[in-house]
Amino acid sequence: MGEPKSFPGRKPATVGLLLTMTLLGVFPIDVVLPSFPALSEHFGRSSPDIALSVSLFAIGIALSQLLVGPLSDTMGRKNLLLIGISVSAVGATGCVLTDDYGAFLFFRVVQALGCGCFVLSQALIQDLFSGQEQQRLRIFLVTCGGIFISVSPLAGTGLQHWMGWRGSFLVFIALAASVFVSAWLLLCRSTPSSQARLGFIGAYRKVCGDFSFMAYWLTSALAFSCHFSFIVISPLVFIDQLQLSPEAFSLALLGYGLAYIGGGALATVLSNRIAPETQIITGLSLILLAGVLMFGLSSHFGLSVTTVLLPMIVCTAGTTTARAAAHTRAMNLFPEQAGTSASAGSVLIFIVGGLTSAAISLTPLALQTTLALCLVLLSLLGLALNGLIRHRHPRLLIG
Repeated sequence: MGEPKSFPGRKPATVGLLLTMTLLGVFPIDVVLPSFPALSEHFGRSSPDIALSVSLFAIGIALSQLLVGPLSDTMGRKNLLLIGISVSAVGATGCVLTDDYGAFLFFRVVQALGCGCFVLSQALIQDLFSGQEQQRLRIFLVTCGGIFISVSPLAGTGLQHWMGWRGSFLVFIALAASVFVSAWLLLCRSTPSSQARLGFIGAYRKVCGDFSFMAYWLTSALAFSCHFSFIVISPLVFIDQLQLSPEAFSLALLGYGLAYIGGGALATVLSNRIAPETQIITGLSLILLAGVLMFGLSSHFGLSVTTVLLPMIVCTAGTTTARAAAHTRAMNLFPEQAGTSASAGSVLIFIVGGLTSAAISLTPLALQTTLALCLVLLSLLGLALNGLIRHRHPRLLIG
């Protein structure tokens, strides 16, 4: 893209914009979960019917991301981001105002289609920052993303008590408005380069046809799946099996989310001392260690909050380290198609995370055992992928 690098005085505000985009990318899914009973009562529908709104939202945001990336490479990031924010706010407003279940589903999909624009945070990092700044910022956003996902149920519980089920949508609208104003003031309109004008199919063919690009994004997807799978099955483990109250469950996830701060600090230290490829291997090795540790703790002490959370805290350090380095490697391969690259990677992460969490939820094995096995297998697959990269493209490992 022809985006200029951000001015030094605007960098803190630009980081704030990217941070809020990261929050809005996960906020609409998890924060509404505590409001399921209230939504069921309001619309007179069963909980599975309300859960359908989450599934439709996930599908809508995935489809939207497929379009947003290539379009941003040709239209410019700012234009598409402003359009997407507006669409998402319209959808959220419709959800607040409607009393009809069918209309609620429709506006939820509209909100999801607009939220696809938040995938552009990765492309904006590529456009506005350079060198080590990109790596440090990706570590920061991955860390914050993990925290946001972990604490969203607690935030949703608070909003439900304070404002009812509409609270999460009203807060979303307020945050979206702040992102719209920030993007309008901070981002410059860009002129796409000639290389960016490949068209939708051509852009995806170029980036997805590169083995190293797909391998790096798949590595990030595997690392993310370890975290996402834990979040998905955590109510089954902590509430159903360990009989924690919803408040105690939210606090347990809050403690896990805070562990991402330590993981981010470790990833920052490693980024200044070792090469990105070594960071990826180190992160995947930590995830492998977490899986082995979970097996050992569960076999000796059984299922408890400690035997689940302690290995997952180790996993957060590995997830943060591996994902940030893999993102940087992947995005640097096609800087002129940063939007397409970000969309392709985000959709891959979404698909792998969803399939992995679904497989864990449906397995006949004990959930803790299955999660431990997941950590081991996914980390080994990631290590094998990076071994293939080293074998096929040794020159990529230089620098």
